[in-house]
Amino acid sequence: MKVFLSWSGQRSKEVAETLYNWLPQVIQAIEPWMSSDIEKGNRWGKDVAENLEESKIGIICLTRENLNENWILFEAGALSKTKDAHVCTFLLDISPTDVKPPLSQFQHTKFEKKDIRKLIHTINEALKKTNERSIPEKRLNEIFDTFWPKLNEKLVKIVKKVPEKSKKIRTDREILEELLEIQRFLLRMEEREKVEEIEKKLDKMNQELIREIRENLYQLGEMIKDIEARLLMGTL
Repeated sequence: MKVFLSWSGQRSKEVAETLYNWLPQVIQAIEPWMSSDIEKGNRWGKDVAENLEESKIGIICLTRENLNENWILFEAGALSKTKDAHVCTFLLDISPTDVKPPLSQFQHTKFEKKDIRKLIHTINEALKKTNERSIPEKRLNEIFDTFWPKLNEKLVKIVKKVPEKSKKIRTDREILEELLEIQRFLLRMEEREKVEEIEKKLDKMNQELIREIRENLYQLGEMIKDIEARLLMGTL
């Protein structure tokens, strides 16, 4: 199962990289993905769009610096539109009350052992629902407790880092290219939703047609039985 790690800003990126390396140690059946080489807001990659559509789990890495970043908001929205996807926020140095809509609608995971354990169990349950290789609850807790100190140590170091203050100024061309790519992605999402809606309508029509055919066959069978009975009785 693919897990999409969304980030924006240096500390957020470090959180995503930490989770990228740590998550498969706890649950080997998942495949984390993050755009390591694409600075959010600078360039858009085709592979980002493809992985957004394929991911069933999305983790939005939030810090004090990126709460209002457009890129974070966009990826969160794209993930929430993915069919059967589960999206949550990972809060490094903030509390749930710091998160405003639309990000506040998602399930929050605070940088606390019990909360991160819940996140791991949520991912494991998602694997179970899709009939992928999940882990028994007791065994999962044992694995989590084994690898928790390593995750905690790295996240504490990230928390202590001074947030970046300056941002690279983008050119008009870079902004335009990003907007065009985002628009194309949104159009693809809309087209996919239209196709799914058409498929639902066709499925409903097929079910109604099958029901009608069955009723007609039943009536025809009754007519045949009636004819056979009349022939036996000599009344036909």
